[in-house]
Amino acid sequence: MVIIQPSGGLCNRIRVINSGRELAKRRKEKLVVLWYLCPELNCTFEDLFLPVTEPDIQIINIRSLKDPRKLWYQLTSGQRFGNEDIISHKTDGVLHEDFYRSLKKQVYIFTWEHFYPSHDYSLYVPAPALQKRIDSFTKEFAPRCVGVHIRRTDNAVSMGKSTTEQFIAEMKKELAEHPESRFFLATDDQSEEDLLRREFPGKIISNQSRTIDRNSVEGMHDALLDLYCLAATDKLIGSYWSSFTDIAADMRGIEKVIAGETAS
Repeated sequence: MVIIQPSGGLCNRIRVINSGRELAKRRKEKLVVLWYLCPELNCTFEDLFLPVTEPDIQIINIRSLKDPRKLWYQLTSGQRFGNEDIISHKTDGVLHEDFYRSLKKQVYIFTWEHFYPSHDYSLYVPAPALQKRIDSFTKEFAPRCVGVHIRRTDNAVSMGKSTTEQFIAEMKKELAEHPESRFFLATDDQSEEDLLRREFPGKIISNQSRTIDRNSVEGMHDALLDLYCLAATDKLIGSYWSSFTDIAADMRGIEKVIAGETAS
């Protein structure tokens, strides 16, 4: 059995669960996911997605690190690994083969790192009410819509690399090539949105009633809406060192440009 306790925000957790799923498949074992409700993501898995129906995957929502189910899995596991263990035993997002072979029958992993590549997002089907909201935005995307994800507030690395000026330059380049384009904007900084609406009047689509606080169900609903709307665009202009940008582009394999870098 593989027990995963994914940490971090929404997209870090998605990557960790996908990695755990790949590990469990390779070992032909069951995957148990301990989904911890905390200030950085304070809602259950089912608040966001339809319940998982795969028989070999179980999602357990826990509201305390002292939850008896979590403690039982930790105490009964033959091996327990934290985030630094995963970092030191992987290269390019893949666990080292000797480390994989050393894993015992029941292993417990706590991490926000991905450790097996996966492009399968079939586990994550938005709850019906959220899907309805997503559809209400994406119906405005024709004929061409480009996603813009500007990460601010809590990511100094991203802010230093992907500046506002670089986002504006990429957006102007897009309009020079495709004047009909509109932009779906996802950002955690209202001042950035205000600036871009002045710079590109009539071109910005966004969830203007969004809640930024991830310590609430409403805030997580809005985060999921942004993620799936970005994934529904034709191209993504994103932030450096952001799992949110990376997952949004990877979900449908859309073109991704990182502001401040060359296209990828």
